[in-house]
Parts: sequence; structure tokens; C-alpha cells
Amino acid sequence: MKIILSSDRICDLPKDVLGHFKIETIPYHINLENTDYLDSVNIFPQDLYEAYREKKILPKTSAVNVGEYLKYFEKWTSRGYSVIHFCLGSSLTSSYNNCKIAAEELGDVYVVDSGNLSSAVGLQLMDCRKMIDDGMDIKDIYEYFVESKTKYHGGFVLNNLEFLKAGGRCSSLAAYGASLLNIKVEINVNNTCGSMTSGAKYRGAMEKVLPKFVNDKIRKYPDLKRDKICITHSGLDASIIDSVKNTIEKTMEVEKIYVCEASCTISTHCGPDCFGLFFATEDKY
Repeated sequence: MKIILSSDRICDLPKDVLGHFKIETIPYHINLENTDYLDSVNIFPQDLYEAYREKKILPKTSAVNVGEYLKYFEKWTSRGYSVIHFCLGSSLTSSYNNCKIAAEELGDVYVVDSGNLSSAVGLQLMDCRKMIDDGMDIKDIYEYFVESKTKYHGGFVLNNLEFLKAGGRCSSLAAYGASLLNIKVEINVNNTCGSMTSGAKYRGAMEKVLPKFVNDKIRKYPDLKRDKICITHSGLDASIIDSVKNTIEKTMEVEKIYVCEASCTISTHCGPDCFGLFFATEDKY
């Protein structure tokens, strides 16, 4: 069976990793100053940060529509391929429902609600590629990810709440208080649907906060898989990323740490200098 592995472009894997694992992607729309762009095609995260710093303008994101999914999938289904496609968590977007409609019309397209976002979806994709290469039937692969999405976990630490405040997702008072007290807020992802809730609050600079955040996460999940971890950021200094990698390597043996940059769709909500940690566990949580 010929199988195409595909995802919304919120999986936040680097281009070389996408190429190595043969992952196709479709971008979300980014609207900035009344101009429509395609995420990571003709607009990039730094463009968003500059627009906000210089003009206090925030971008908006919009989902992939049914027609776009139809055109995207049909170039493979018309040639006899089956497609397994991973969507951003269904609570965060209408893309999942749009994708399901397109898949039902075309047939041979299996749509997975990742229940997650960013590089947690990337981890699912990398695992899916191994299953495809091992010759698993696409229906069995699909069922595995439907049943096992709660084995994939993610959490963020936000350097500031300015983008959340500007987008109406937190109050001015909360943002001011976090800035005044130098508080960094943890955002946890509900891996059944992708919804997000605030978690622990850390005080201090990111370079001091992130090792503690990483250690807290690792201790919480003793059955964390050691084959790969993703650390995803929105423009953090390389020295901070190196420090986090060192923390992980000192705490546990891990075969591969992928360093990823957040896409425009993710960066629109988290803002600059955000950090995310993504991993899988043996059991479901």
C-alpha cells in the first residue's frame, strides 16, 4: 500500500526533519495588516514579532478550509495513494472538522485528531513514519493514534503574557503582575483535545526557570520514552537552548533531542521567547 504521511504545519519540525521522515504539510493562514499569508511559506515568526514591537499589531490565524484540504489530498488520492493526516487538536481549530469533511468526500484519507499541538504532533509523525516503514496497515496505524494520543505530552513556559493580553486571552492586570514580579507561567496541554490551562508559576529569568521546569516535567513522568524529545522555542537565545539540552542530558539518557522553532500559528498565541518541552510516555496519561 502506498501511504502519504501528512500534517497541518503546526507540527513545528525543522525542514530537514520533515524531509528525513517524508512528512508533507499544509499551512494555516496568517492575517497581518489585512494581508493573508501562509504560515512558513511567505511569512515567518520574526515578521510577527516585528509588527507587534513596531506597530502593536497582532496577527490572526485561520484554519485550512474544506476546499484547500480537498485540493491538497486529491493530488495523492487521484494517483492511488492513501493518506494519514494529523491535525492540530480539535478543541483549538475548525481544521479538524474541515479535514474530516474533505476526507469523507475523497476516501482513502485517515484524519487523526492529534489532541495536541506543536512538536507533540511532530513526535506522533515520527512514530507514524516508523509504522509505515515497518509495513503496518494504515487502518491499524490510524487506530493506534486514536487510542494512544494521550501518550504524547507537551507544556510551555511563556516569557511574558503580552501576546496573550493583546489577543484577549489574559487580563491586563495578570500580564502586568507577571511582568512586575518576573513570573513565568507554565501552560499545560490537555492531550485529549489540545486545550490549554495554566500550571506552575516560576519566578526569575528564563535561563534559570527552564532547567527547573524541565526537571519538574521529567520527574513527573518516570516512564518517559528515551528515544527522542523535542524542545521548541520562539526565538530564544542559543545559549539558553544549550543549557536546557545539558539539563536533559544530565538528568536522563536520551537518544535524540530535536531543537525546533515554533511556527507562526503557534507563535501568534505564545509570543516571542517561549519555550516548549514535548515527549512521549509508555503509558497513557
